[in-house]
Amino acid sequence: MDFSLFYFADGSDDPSRGRYRLLLDGARFADTHGFAAVWTPERHFHPFGAPYPNPSVTGAAVAAVTERIGVRAGSVVAPLHHPLRIAEEWAVVDNLSNGRAGISLASGWNAVDFALRPEGYPERKQAVLDTVDALRTLWRGEPLPVVDGAGNPAEVRAFPRPVQPELPVWVTSAGGPQTFEAAGRAGAGVLTHLLGQDFDQLAEKIAVYREALAARPGHDGRPGHVVLMLHSFLGEDPEQVRETVREPFTQYLKSSFRLIARSATSLLQGFDVDKLRESDVDFLVRRSFDTYYDSSGLFGTVEQASAVVERARAAGVDELACLIDFGIPDETVLAGLEHLDRLRQRSAG
Repeated sequence: MDFSLFYFADGSDDPSRGRYRLLLDGARFADTHGFAAVWTPERHFHPFGAPYPNPSVTGAAVAAVTERIGVRAGSVVAPLHHPLRIAEEWAVVDNLSNGRAGISLASGWNAVDFALRPEGYPERKQAVLDTVDALRTLWRGEPLPVVDGAGNPAEVRAFPRPVQPELPVWVTSAGGPQTFEAAGRAGAGVLTHLLGQDFDQLAEKIAVYREALAARPGHDGRPGHVVLMLHSFLGEDPEQVRETVREPFTQYLKSSFRLIARSATSLLQGFDVDKLRESDVDFLVRRSFDTYYDSSGLFGTVEQASAVVERARAAGVDELACLIDFGIPDETVLAGLEHLDRLRQRSAG
């Protein structure tokens, strides 16, 4: 089981604290302690995830302060960008890191984000798969057919040339089995989480992914790569860890609640999240905290978290992306990385 760090902070904190200190210091720790990668997302127009509007920018910063770990986007929202821009930006990151760049592509889940490119919203799921193909073409130095500003057909190549001959690519899934299958057919990895699915359901989807991957024409027999994001904080005393986590993580869940629920209203006819009372939201968030803490995160002691690692391993997960920046003070999080590293060593041995 590989371990990596994942960042997705709520941006409503005080910027005087040094908003990117935890990202850079955590990356330095991961780089020198055997972690596999650092992931940063793409988010827009809301405090939830606000420090991360462009993962190529934060990825370039991580590349500049590290020497070994993978520098990955978790995720680039493919329908918001032309594949040429993605290829250009991440070729820069690949050069800055001497060949450590990797990208997970997502379809996007919040309609307001598409203010950047409204025409990308209707076919956003297909855009992910189209972007996988286009990125691979550009990364290899092959031309991409385009229409220029005068309306004429042309071919272009992306520059600078990257270091890696092939770009490591994942597809981000919120849990839909069709996305797992599509990732397999595309020969990509999968980046996912436990919001809306448990380990048993995840295992079934990973099996679908690997079956589709094995059936891909020309497949080389490798089993693919599945990354599971889990919120993480470990310590020596389980009760102290729970109390350290409770308030910041509850507020973090509350920050995301209305945004995520509003994005899901198309599936819930007659439900209006904005009409929920504050006491109702607080109740739902408290229940969510208990679920996350007990079974859907790496919380407590190394021994307690080991059971979650083994459940992930049994489900077919290859890498745990540990989300660490959900509101606990930076110094406390950085100190807790020593325990996370102990878990990584224990899981490897």
